[in-house]
Amino acid sequence: MFTSKFLFFIAGLVLQVYFASAIDDSHAWGYECINRRCEKTQITATNKDTILSLRVCRLYCYDDIGTLWPKPTGNVTFLRAVTGVNPNYIKFTTDNFKNNEFFEMAKERFINIQKNKIQNISLGGLDMNIDIKAESEDMELNYDVYEGYDLTIISNANEINVKITSKNFFGARHALETLSQVIVYDELNTKLVVLAAATIHDEPKFKHRGISMDTSRNFYPVRVIKKTIEGLSMAKLNSFHWHITDSQAFPMEVKSHPDFTKYGAYSKDKVYTADDIKDIVKFAKSRGVRVIPELDAPAHIGEGWQKKLDLTTCVNYMPYLDYCWQPPCGHMNPIKDELYDVLEDIYREMLESFTPPVFHMGGDEIFFSCWNTSKPLQDWMLNRGLKLDHDGFLELWGYYQTNALARMNKVGGSKLPIMLWTSELTEEPFASKFLEKDRYVIQIWTTGDDSKIQRVLNSGYKVIISNNDAFYLDCGFGSWASDGLIWCSPYNEWQKVYNNDIDGMGGARIDQILGGSATIWSESIDEQNLDSKIWPRASALAERLWTNPKEHWRNAEPRFLMHQMYLKSSGGLASEVLQPEWCVHNEGLCQL
Repeated sequence: MFTSKFLFFIAGLVLQVYFASAIDDSHAWGYECINRRCEKTQITATNKDTILSLRVCRLYCYDDIGTLWPKPTGNVTFLRAVTGVNPNYIKFTTDNFKNNEFFEMAKERFINIQKNKIQNISLGGLDMNIDIKAESEDMELNYDVYEGYDLTIISNANEINVKITSKNFFGARHALETLSQVIVYDELNTKLVVLAAATIHDEPKFKHRGISMDTSRNFYPVRVIKKTIEGLSMAKLNSFHWHITDSQAFPMEVKSHPDFTKYGAYSKDKVYTADDIKDIVKFAKSRGVRVIPELDAPAHIGEGWQKKLDLTTCVNYMPYLDYCWQPPCGHMNPIKDELYDVLEDIYREMLESFTPPVFHMGGDEIFFSCWNTSKPLQDWMLNRGLKLDHDGFLELWGYYQTNALARMNKVGGSKLPIMLWTSELTEEPFASKFLEKDRYVIQIWTTGDDSKIQRVLNSGYKVIISNNDAFYLDCGFGSWASDGLIWCSPYNEWQKVYNNDIDGMGGARIDQILGGSATIWSESIDEQNLDSKIWPRASALAERLWTNPKEHWRNAEPRFLMHQMYLKSSGGLASEVLQPEWCVHNEGLCQL
């Protein structure tokens, strides 16, 4: 830790360099840091040498953490001074990642982001030397990984020295994300600048912080998925839960069963090949994001199964609400041994393409009425002493889950945590009978005050929170199947996302909550409006899960508005606009 005296000594040297350039006469307004607020001020001859641009003022005037998002959880020391940095002279040194392709990708990304911030830049700026030391070269992004880091910036008249220490690549990558946020373009002095000195210790509160995204209802090109993952990395979200298939479409290539995409994809151009998936997984890992694939089953099947109808029940039955929530209906037929052979093939190929640290097996919205349409299935149950009632069909469901898991284990997934959506199967006594507590993670999709959350926790399961009354990002819009609003309305504004009370849901069992995911179901969303549905609300989720702040959203709003601008300018994300831009330039004057 540097002493304040030493920091200010360095600042004196740095400021001599930084203020060497003059503000030209084309600018009328700047900002002054007064009582920890950036006040818009007319530029005059008397203040011309000390006036700040908006980004620079916000960088160190507001609070003790400037505009960092999410808020660091450890000690932060900022020097209230900046120095120019030349993005063409950023150098990396490391003893750990010299031949690591993910580190090379992270370096290239960091440098490109800085260069993209430049607008009519003046010549000048110091070299930046970034030294990274990690304890381990392990690249496994599982739930045991530690993502914390320490970041130090210290400048002198000749160079900027950055030191990053972490346990692994992922902590170092998060440190680079933080460093990127304290490098801003100063439009008044037409320079790229960085905090002259800082020390930051930071680590996340929750292990799972992510987005659950549906690519079956509407297809998203690979470039759109990558852009979404880019946004996740900018907010230090670490999980991309890919709901890749559903009843409406089967866009995932299965080489051993090409009929799935031939008959199930919207077109031959709307297919995720094995190479596409591997490319996305690699892209995500370099950005500190794990990809969690989901094959939703045994319900939510339809398109793509046309050549395997003997392994299904109630496909395309009408009226659909008698057999499923959305058309087309379809369930797997658990009594068919051949079904598990097909699942084994699918699982094998998914493990090869995704190499996932976690696998999601779906398991929601089973309609027993769909299974009850099959006379052979009824006879099979009755011959085994199962009644054709609620409990009997839950036993059938448990039989399916047991056999499906066995095939997952057989193809190499025996050590993978398995995720399931909350359902009747995750309720007792069936949960303990069919779902191993050390193996299954339950993803909560009901409301945050649902007593089911405590029941699942009391049963001993680890949990991912995706309560629909805060973390469902597709809520609050028009229904796609009728008039009125969608079922989970109203709209979950960023304030509600930010204030979502995870501690209250966990209670004494908060340690069993691994984190949360915001969901983006795609019935009425495609690549044209995806960004605005996710951003910046997913960043509110990010601070909730990284920091788990005790403060109200109002305290975070000034930083959040600046972060939204960062998503647009550095990430190219068409983030939803939250306020008139005047409110950003006149801090605090729009608050009720």
